[in-house]
Amino acid sequence: MNTVSSPRSAAQRFAIILAVAFQIGATFLPNLGFGEQIGERSDAIRSLVVPAGWAFAIWGPLFLGCVIYAIWQALPSQRNNTLLARIGWYTAGATAANGLWATYTQFANLTAISAVIILCSLVCLLAALRHLVNYEREFTAGERWIAGLTFSALAAWLTVASTVNITAALKYHGVGGGGEYPLLAAAIVLVAGIIGAAATFRSRGNPWYAAVILWAMLAIHYQGGQQFPLITYAAILSAVLVIFAAAAKLPDAPNRKRWLGL
Repeated sequence: MNTVSSPRSAAQRFAIILAVAFQIGATFLPNLGFGEQIGERSDAIRSLVVPAGWAFAIWGPLFLGCVIYAIWQALPSQRNNTLLARIGWYTAGATAANGLWATYTQFANLTAISAVIILCSLVCLLAALRHLVNYEREFTAGERWIAGLTFSALAAWLTVASTVNITAALKYHGVGGGGEYPLLAAAIVLVAGIIGAAATFRSRGNPWYAAVILWAMLAIHYQGGQQFPLITYAAILSAVLVIFAAAAKLPDAPNRKRWLGL
């Protein structure tokens, strides 16, 4: 069945639309003369675990997925959708927190506060992902390709982004004296990879989560890894762990059906 005992509230549906609009709109503040571009903030305190700049192009598909999700979930046909009722407030919280993070960072830089904000978004995304993983019936096409794909990918990107933000915040606040520490950076990359592999395994081999983690590891290799091979080794090992985690779960027919519809 695809119904709940009562329709989803208009407040939830509207909150998701507002949160997604805020998430995207906040990034344009510097174009209106408010704050500085996030890229400029990041470059000013760049650490060895920051991915190569081209990796951040992923925000385009992520934003597009969120827009499609916001429109789709508001359709009359989705008013009684049980899955959306369960993940709706988490997705609203995550996207709103992303907008708040962008606003704060553009005005105040990658500080400890920005790290707390992005972690709040990640917690919301992981909560939504838990419902996606444990949902008791098969997904509809919309649930799989709009909600499942979008928020699996966003959760994966925020998994890595949270690690990067924490590292940048430590550097901003002078922890470590602002120097380059390749061994520490490699350890941080490996920890992010282990977390990503564990999340991939626990999410039934989620290929979208795994693919984004691999994308981030490739970008880290092309940035910090070009300076210090140790970081490349950590990124490669992380990628291998994620691939093995997906390979261990995705061959199971129910898991393949959940994420790929096959």
